[in-house]
Formats: sequence, structure tokens, C-alpha cells
Amino acid sequence: MRLLREALGQFATGVAVITTMTDDGERAGVTVNSFTSVSLDPPLVLWCLSNRVPSAPLFLRAGRFAVNVLAADQDHLSRRFATPSTDKFAGVELLGAPLPILAGTLASFVCRTERVHDGGDHHIFVGAVEGYQRAEGEPLVFHSGRYREFWPEMTTAAGAA
Repeated sequence: MRLLREALGQFATGVAVITTMTDDGERAGVTVNSFTSVSLDPPLVLWCLSNRVPSAPLFLRAGRFAVNVLAADQDHLSRRFATPSTDKFAGVELLGAPLPILAGTLASFVCRTERVHDGGDHHIFVGAVEGYQRAEGEPLVFHSGRYREFWPEMTTAAGAA
């Protein structure tokens, strides 16, 4: 299993934090690298959640979620939401919304859970995008078990004027 995980880790991904809140105000958040677009018309996205995550029942019950695409300088948020804690949101700046939206992200998507599929040891959430926002910046990238950075383009001596 470890070798398969290492091979899959060769695919570089962005990093997102998925957040949700139930009608009674219970919140949950989890770091994922499984976020992807499914369809533009209708606008659908998907992400995967381990069946073993303690917050899985809350995500299944809530019926809505937000995808927060992290910027390169937000690895601290990735670590926070990947680590078990009684209140992952403590001290985190949030934007006013019906769902917890993290401030300073490159993009966020507010979604209604359209379907949940069984995916072996994961739930596959398909969400209908109800709203979104985007900003400029560099993404947080995960590859081969660690965070990576983009390097600015370099001008070579041959390319200099």
C-alpha cells in the first residue's frame, strides 16, 4: 500500500480545505488534494473524503460545503485542517457567508451536495456550484509528500537584451 501511495504522490496537486456547517451551527473542515472540476454546464465539482475521518458523518449530514483553494503562503491552514483538533477554526479569519469560507484563498466555491458516491475507503462528493470567487496569486502545491513552490521565470544571459 505504501508503494502505491508513493506512486500516486508523483502527481502534483493543488491543496484545498473543504469546510461545512450544519443547520445547528456545527462546523467541520478538512484538507484535501482530491478537488477537481467535473462539469461547467451545469457547474459541478468533486472531492473525496476518507470514511475514517471523524467529521465524515457531519459532511454527509450537512448537504453543503465550501471549497477553499489555498495560496502558496497558506500551508499553515493546510496543516491545521489536516490535524485532528477540537476547534480547527479557532483564530482563523473567515469571510461572512452561510458556510465557513477561509480568508485570503485563491478561490472559493460554495456548493450544494448533489451526490455522494461510494469510493472504496472514501466518499466521493459531487457538488453543484452555487457561488464562487477568485483572486490572483500562486497556489499551494503538494508533490511527493511535501509542499512545493513555483519558481519565477528566469531570464538567461542569452535572453537578456
